[in-house]
Amino acid sequence: MLGHDPVSLASAPRDLRPRVEPDAASSVPGTMATGASSPTLDDMWERALRWEDTHRLVVDALLAAMLALVLVPAGLAVGVLGSEAAGGWWSVALVVPLAWRRVRPTASAAAVYAVGLTHLVYGPAILPADLAVLVALYSVTVHGPRWAHRTAIALALVASTVVPAVVLDAFYDPAGAIVLALLIATSSLAAWAFGLVRRARRETLEALVDRAQRLEVERDQQALIATAAERARIAREMHDIVAHSLSVMIAQADGGRYAAQADPAAATRALGTIGETGRAALTDMRRLLGVLRSDAGTDTRAGERPGVLPAHTSDEPEAGAGGTTPQPSEAQIPQLVEQVQASGAHVSFVRLGTPRSLPPGVGLTVYRIAQEALTNVLKHAGPGPRVTVVVQWRPESIELDVADDGRGASAVSDGLGNGLRGMQERATMFGGTVTVGPRPGGGFRVRAHIPTPGGIPASRDDHEESPS
Repeated sequence: MLGHDPVSLASAPRDLRPRVEPDAASSVPGTMATGASSPTLDDMWERALRWEDTHRLVVDALLAAMLALVLVPAGLAVGVLGSEAAGGWWSVALVVPLAWRRVRPTASAAAVYAVGLTHLVYGPAILPADLAVLVALYSVTVHGPRWAHRTAIALALVASTVVPAVVLDAFYDPAGAIVLALLIATSSLAAWAFGLVRRARRETLEALVDRAQRLEVERDQQALIATAAERARIAREMHDIVAHSLSVMIAQADGGRYAAQADPAAATRALGTIGETGRAALTDMRRLLGVLRSDAGTDTRAGERPGVLPAHTSDEPEAGAGGTTPQPSEAQIPQLVEQVQASGAHVSFVRLGTPRSLPPGVGLTVYRIAQEALTNVLKHAGPGPRVTVVVQWRPESIELDVADDGRGASAVSDGLGNGLRGMQERATMFGGTVTVGPRPGGGFRVRAHIPTPGGIPASRDDHEESPS
């Protein structure tokens, strides 16, 4: 009871408590597994500690009562002016303040010290119940403020010189006075030292509990951030896949409807393009959903920190629901150009510089930005726009420029701003920038700059142009 810390094992997180695995008993030969509903000894001890920690006043009052049962009868043997009851009353006065030794440690120690000084002057010089002074000193050292326990040990050391002078005549019995002084001083220092050890343990446990709680809060916050980032990533991917594919399909459907009577062959080609675009979009959706399913089945993969999103932006093949399909990259931009050309726009594609392999995710980012820019051309540039797509390789970066001569002013708006936001977020992840705005001569321009340090040259032509 005396050495119990205010932060008990019951209040500590489970990671800090010793625990017994449920199947530990059943794994040892010759033992019988305990039922799930039967409390273990560890559980019962934990409950007892939790109850004791939340009922300190009751527990300490019982302790004081037990001490009184022992010390009060001993105090009755010491009387004052022939009154045997005086020693008992002084003993009760010394023991009662111990009832709040942990709830109000400073007040408890002050009361015990005051009673001890008073009975030293007006009552019996020494009583068996004076052991309460050591208990109060220990309690204020463990549970009280630092100034309180320092004051308490100082007063105890002063008392070690005063009490022998009162109890014994130091002039006539110097040896006995020295022995009594050493006994009081040694007992006081021992109680104080033991209290300091327990205080250090309590503070260490409190620090561990606080750290565990802060880590738990931080983990929850990281999980919320990761969830928000994952939702943003999914929304960005869904927007890029669905918006582009639907824009192409709508443009082809409108063109096919008008060409159905005048040019049936053109209508047939439009329907074919719609089918191809729909199948490509379905493949992309299956790949995205396949990645989500694989994420849901695993917690934290090797080499990744908890709470940090894995980057599903690699240019390497990924397994999806529909099979193994490579992620699109900068190399697939010509296919985007062909889709937009089939929708009636006049698109020119130019590749400048020396192509090279890109870091993971950069190729997909360039592709998605080009996809969004061309989607906005179909949605907002008006009929028959002329578009130029330029991919320029520089020594330490790759630049994408998509410009059109259409209406332009609303070219990046999808009603929610997801298009522009998605392009900017993708570029920012790799330290790049995206600038958008109307062109001086009319139309709209999207320009992206993404750093690509450490790229390896690939086997492509230095200059490639694909006119409409």
